[in-house]
Amino acid sequence: MEHDLLIECQKNDRNAQRKVYEKMAGKLYSVCRRYLKNDEDIEEVLADTFYKIFTKLNQLKDPEIFEAWAKKIAVNECLQKLRTTKSLHISLDENLVESAETENLSFEKDILKLLNFLPEGCRAIFNLFAIEGYPHKEIATMLSISEGTSKSQLNFARKKLQELLVNHNI
Repeated sequence: MEHDLLIECQKNDRNAQRKVYEKMAGKLYSVCRRYLKNDEDIEEVLADTFYKIFTKLNQLKDPEIFEAWAKKIAVNECLQKLRTTKSLHISLDENLVESAETENLSFEKDILKLLNFLPEGCRAIFNLFAIEGYPHKEIATMLSISEGTSKSQLNFARKKLQELLVNHNI
């Protein structure tokens, strides 16, 4: 992100903020989509994410890491939404796999679609570990669970995703 643009955002320049929004909205929407199923929740979290970005921008020391910083805010906002709306206790619902088997998947959205068939907490742990790269210890702290629970739910997610991939010949 351009340093001058971020400086203008810190001064509450609406045009600069609009430019940052336009550059980052798609990327941050994709991050939120990995954690949340409901479009209304995604839009709410995205709005909260941009609010935090623009109000906390003065805390960013290195403009070179803006994108990673913004993504981290989005992930944290998604986790906060999951904590407040649903329990992150993991449900091992076998019916989710059966529901996915009846879903007509297309190649371009298959993985994202399959992630939606995982239980909320299980999906969050998979995203945090496999996609965001957080270690189990940090995931456990973020979600207020044990490290062992994080590991076992990641294994569960991997196993279910493999089943879903095989069932859909992907």
